[in-house]
Amino acid sequence: MFSNPYILLTLAAICWGGNAVAGKLATDGWQPFTIMAVRWLLVFLVVLPFAWKHIKADKDLLKARGHYLLGLGMFGMALFNLLMFLALHYTTAINVSIEQASMPVMIMLANFFILSQRVHLLQIVGVVVSIAGVVVTTSEGNPAQLLTNGLNRGDAIMLLACVFYAGYTFGLRWRPNVNWLTFMTFIAAGAFMMSLPFALYEIANGQYSTPDLGDWLIVLYIIIAPSIVSQICFAKGVELIGGNRAGLFINLVPIFGSLLAVLILREHFYWYHAAGIVLVVGGIMMAERFAVKG
Repeated sequence: MFSNPYILLTLAAICWGGNAVAGKLATDGWQPFTIMAVRWLLVFLVVLPFAWKHIKADKDLLKARGHYLLGLGMFGMALFNLLMFLALHYTTAINVSIEQASMPVMIMLANFFILSQRVHLLQIVGVVVSIAGVVVTTSEGNPAQLLTNGLNRGDAIMLLACVFYAGYTFGLRWRPNVNWLTFMTFIAAGAFMMSLPFALYEIANGQYSTPDLGDWLIVLYIIIAPSIVSQICFAKGVELIGGNRAGLFINLVPIFGSLLAVLILREHFYWYHAAGIVLVVGGIMMAERFAVKG
């Protein structure tokens, strides 16, 4: 399974879909920066004992490139999640899911302008079709309402978050060839280093609430699924099929997020959810089919 990019990237999308739901639930008991600092500290502490022997084995690579891994964690992982949880205080989880569909386009543009990487026509069509599926799903079958509602503060923050995660995905192509546990340890360390000053500022300004058991269970899910499982799966998927193709799977996130919202929040499943799934999966299949031949 770990060598199959389609299973890995789909699993990552499922975890991220749950992250949007968990993030919205977490806004009731956590402040956005505090939960991020707690999240990455616990991820680091959980992974470190398992990674220690691999870190020692990778010490030569880490001496030369360890700072690069820390940078990916700080400017990619941390800032994306910090901004996403901040955005969820001002906008809905559905809106957050919509804006995540912009990341494949950002990745493709970075590859085109920085690396002069050719983008095939069918890949572009696949991106457009999959984004159309996201729009149909999250607009309840009425895309015109996205134009009339405008862009609120939360949506603007989330779009900025997408820029950072697109940059993280783009940067994964140059990550040192270290063990995946070493990779996760350094990513978590970098993310915690970036999150901590924001959390301390938040607490110093009195923006702190005492989380209950349910709030801690949400953090437990965020640590296991979006923080560890999804990042490993996505990084390996990028390694196997490249950033452009792997980025298309991000468009599955709002679809899985909608399905999980039905199961967890007891929301209704409508025709536009089914239409969105068909369009998103169809778009990915179009781009993948051409990429394999090309």
